[in-house]
Amino acid sequence: MIKGIIMIKQFLAIIIGYAIFVITSVFLFKISGVKPHSEATVAFMFLTFVYGSGFSFLSGLVTQFIAKTRNLKTNYILFFIMAGFATFSLFKSSGSFWTQLLAIFIFAPISILGGYFLIRKFKK
Repeated sequence: MIKGIIMIKQFLAIIIGYAIFVITSVFLFKISGVKPHSEATVAFMFLTFVYGSGFSFLSGLVTQFIAKTRNLKTNYILFFIMAGFATFSLFKSSGSFWTQLLAIFIFAPISILGGYFLIRKFKK
């Protein structure tokens, strides 16, 4: 019974971590009026890089905080979900691919760092 509860908690942690990433991404593009698969200015791409990096870190941190696993297993799963959906989008959408590339090569790996940061913080 305890193992089942732990697995549900880890599953929910991953879902919530991914939701943080997706909701904040949608919010940025809604507020800015820029379409995610369209060309953008270098300044907006940089803003997206900084904004997305921060929220990716937060999504990894929250995933680890909820899961409380003391290892990065849930963060690696979050990484694969983020990178997987971005890769799927890369192959299925038309237009510019800069958002998908950021998600695959920057945001997904940074979510692991969020979990790592929390583990290291509580290890002391």
